[in-house]
Amino acid sequence: MDRLGARSACFDYRMGSRRYPAHSCISVNEEVVHGIPSFRRILRDGDIVSIDIVVNYNGFIGDNAVTVPVGLLKPQWEKLLQVTEESLRLGIAQARVGNRIGDISNAVQTYVEAHGFSVVRDMVGHGVGLAMHEEPQIPNFGRKNSGEKIKAGMTLAIEPMVNLGGYKTKTLADGWTVVTADGSPAAHFEHTVLTTEEGPQVLTIPTNPTGPIHSLPVV
Repeated sequence: MDRLGARSACFDYRMGSRRYPAHSCISVNEEVVHGIPSFRRILRDGDIVSIDIVVNYNGFIGDNAVTVPVGLLKPQWEKLLQVTEESLRLGIAQARVGNRIGDISNAVQTYVEAHGFSVVRDMVGHGVGLAMHEEPQIPNFGRKNSGEKIKAGMTLAIEPMVNLGGYKTKTLADGWTVVTADGSPAAHFEHTVLTTEEGPQVLTIPTNPTGPIHSLPVV
């Protein structure tokens, strides 16, 4: 990325006295987000891997994530990925001028829970621009017609985090890795979206993409 003038916004990111030690977040199976990648970690057939990459380019932040399978998945794990990805599409569709943040939240929650999964409550999507985390917060649960009104020119990181089991999470001793409290697998899909008068514009996929989100390159 350095050749293109971009750099990782994750590396050395500070949260209190802690600094994130890697250039991307890689979370496996029950790890929801903020997993720290390691060359010692061996992936196995049937694993799912969430890759969350945040780029700083000319002072502006782009944030996106995708969960991909390793080999063949159990049917419920495969469904988990499909439902989480589709919930992102439905959330993005609500990012329209005149709607409210709660319309995004409700679209994600309604679809996910209708399929028997749960949305994480401890972490949310967010505004993004000159910093990695800006207002407004964008929960993956909530009521329609609630929250801040969506205006043209907002850039929103919409990111469903969905668990196969319960919604509760905990943080490991490394201070970063968030896992499901019950050990069930989790999926995470995310895009940075610009709100325009013509509708939501996804900034973190190529122009005129084809195929499902998880088949596209992570930008």
